[in-house]
Amino acid sequence: MAREQFQTLTEPMYYILLALTQECCGVDIMERVRQISGGRITVGPGTLYAMLSKFEENYVIKKTAEEGRRKSYIITEIGMRMLKEEHERLKTMIRDAESLKINF
Repeated sequence: MAREQFQTLTEPMYYILLALTQECCGVDIMERVRQISGGRITVGPGTLYAMLSKFEENYVIKKTAEEGRRKSYIITEIGMRMLKEEHERLKTMIRDAESLKINF
């Protein structure tokens, strides 16, 4: 299953899936990642298209349209589950650190 392959998500993976909560094409995904992260994360075409291919092969996203070279995608139920699990994992990590009362 996809979860074993994507045990934890890298930041680009996480933001690509966040971007795909709305249907969009590759160029739009790169822009949405930049917007959502406030410019902190940028995803280049090589990384993006490699991830889209892996995500699609594992039913994490699905292609919704194809016009010439322009392909649009959206996250699937499996992908939403992965995104939610990763979100919860990150929140748990923050809670664990905060429980130590460390002054960051």
